[in-house]
Amino acid sequence: MHRPDGAVILHNALPREGECDPGVARSKAETPQARSSRPPLPRRWRRRVARWVLLPSAAVLLGWLAKVQLFPTPAAKLITVPAVIGNIEESVVATGTLKPVKLIAVGAQVSGRITALKAAVGQKVRAGDLIAEIDALTKENDLRSAQATLDNVRAQRDEKVATLAKNEASLARQKLTFAQNASSRADYDSAEADVKATQAQIAQLDAQITEAEVSMSTARVNLGYTRITAPIGATVLAVGVQEGQTVNATQSAPTIVVLGDLDTMTIRAQISEADVVKVRPGQQVYFTILGEPERRLHAILRSIEPAPESVKTDSSFSTDSTSTSSSSSSSTSSEAIYYNGVFDVPNVDGHLRTYMTAEVHVLLREARNVLTIPAAALSGPEADGSFDVRVVNTDSAVARRSVKVGLDNKIAAEIREGLSPGERVVIGETDITPSTTMAAPPPGGM
Repeated sequence: MHRPDGAVILHNALPREGECDPGVARSKAETPQARSSRPPLPRRWRRRVARWVLLPSAAVLLGWLAKVQLFPTPAAKLITVPAVIGNIEESVVATGTLKPVKLIAVGAQVSGRITALKAAVGQKVRAGDLIAEIDALTKENDLRSAQATLDNVRAQRDEKVATLAKNEASLARQKLTFAQNASSRADYDSAEADVKATQAQIAQLDAQITEAEVSMSTARVNLGYTRITAPIGATVLAVGVQEGQTVNATQSAPTIVVLGDLDTMTIRAQISEADVVKVRPGQQVYFTILGEPERRLHAILRSIEPAPESVKTDSSFSTDSTSTSSSSSSSTSSEAIYYNGVFDVPNVDGHLRTYMTAEVHVLLREARNVLTIPAAALSGPEADGSFDVRVVNTDSAVARRSVKVGLDNKIAAEIREGLSPGERVVIGETDITPSTTMAAPPPGGM
């Protein structure tokens, strides 16, 4: 209703007794029972929902199937090699150094200035050839002085010999007169004493003569040391001095040249303690050098040294304290131990050079002209000692086959039964799967 001032008067909106609030009525109508009683969605809506869910999933599935059919993942490819006739060996491998069978450092035994140097590197010398000369003036003077001393002592002896003859004659007269009572006992005793004294002086001079002769011999030898000659026929490998240089031989002999007989080379191969029990003198060996790894040089193992080279520095031989000795021994024991296997090889053509490195093989067993395959093709052994290999048949099928193995050096193996020359065996597979492949579709849709 309207008031006179134009305002609208609203009636009380509260429901009357017995009436329900419309909002309350709506909330009651939306209970679970009410929702379950709703009518189903129209069929077109269900189709639309199915298309939205299934079509993307089907597209993904079809794409994955097309990828698999058109671009299949390649299978692993077998690596095969044929069985061939060849040689196989089992050997102990070691590293050695080539040195001349005779290697000599020729030194100076006297001090002085090098006045002449007659040797050059690479020159071949014979035993006795002059190599160098040292200033000999001092040694010549020493020899002359020794000669003079010897001559002086000999002259003194000659004088005493004459005196002895005189004294002996005097003694004879005294003896005669004393027997005739013509002289006193004192005169006789004095004459006898003079003879004995002179004899003693001569003996003393004889000793001095011997000493002077030794000094003279030493001076002569020292003079000879000023001429340095080759002790053997060899090749000059190194020259350690220059002409005009002064050498001092007081404490040690300075090296003038190094000589080596290159006609025969000696190799000392370092054999580990794990392998040295397998080798013995008389075994066949061959070696190669770095510059010619394909050329084999053969020899016979001459000897195996009874102790490693480290024995030279063994601390137990020193006089140091126990603590120092034990610490040195512990450090030595942690190092690898090697024993030298020694053998010689001719080198008449001079092809081998001093201090070359050699890869040495000491043959333990060898099989020649036998059927061989790579050791990687073997699997086993079985209980009966046989091995299995995978063989590619003529129809490209792979079949397992049992074979009997002879010599096996872990690189190649001798096949005694089970294979024929030319048959191909599998030694591995190559994985050629692409690094990126399409994954399988997810179980659900988008």
